[in-house]
Amino acid sequence: MAYQHVFKRKEVKYLINAEQWQGLLGRFTGHMELDAYGKHLISNIYYDTQQWYLARLSLSKPKYKEKIRMRSYGVPTENDKVFLEMKKKYDGIVYKRRTTMPLKQAERFLEHKLRIEQPSQILSEFDYLLTLYPDLRPAMYISYERMAYFCPEDANVRITFDQNILYRTENLALSDGSYGKAILPTGSILMEVKIGGGMPLWLADAFTELKIYPAKYSKFSTGYKNYLSQKTQQNHLTDVSEQLKREEMECIA
Repeated sequence: MAYQHVFKRKEVKYLINAEQWQGLLGRFTGHMELDAYGKHLISNIYYDTQQWYLARLSLSKPKYKEKIRMRSYGVPTENDKVFLEMKKKYDGIVYKRRTTMPLKQAERFLEHKLRIEQPSQILSEFDYLLTLYPDLRPAMYISYERMAYFCPEDANVRITFDQNILYRTENLALSDGSYGKAILPTGSILMEVKIGGGMPLWLADAFTELKIYPAKYSKFSTGYKNYLSQKTQQNHLTDVSEQLKREEMECIA
């Protein structure tokens, strides 16, 4: 049976600088430990409809939103296992459900080209989403380098730091590797605190001392906004070019 897992937790994001990061790491002693993977690459393909329904929904800041993605740790080959993930957020609480498949099989499944006989509960939920969004397709690649810390005394506390966040909207295959345009503000590190209950007191005190405050930041939404901005600029340049051509033809006439 394929691996499958369900997460329910609160995720709070922060944009911090290098000084705040170092100050925070100094306070991790006795509370948090770096996981066995150290600094590692995470690659994602986000799926959306032809009209970018899920991205536009996220930007509207609704009470409920969802994301569909395929994730790998490192750059996979077609036979390597990847994660299929549904990430839903309702009223500030994140629910994430995921299972694994070989990359090639996962791509065909999400492209509506593969039916799974006797699917698991999570795959049945994916089947429902594929029915709900019949024009679902790969929409954006996002990768980043992550360092993850866990609390030995409380498995519900996890803190991650993401750097070198890149996105692209072409060549959307995990096997193509990590490249694209940077979307993280210069000098910033994206930190996420993932907790099952309340914020640990020592961590709240550290945030106060280091002047670290929550920030509204979504990799997928930021990439989508950048994509729209670039598309608008390209359309403007096309309009200007066509106008110049028309004027040139008028002069010749």
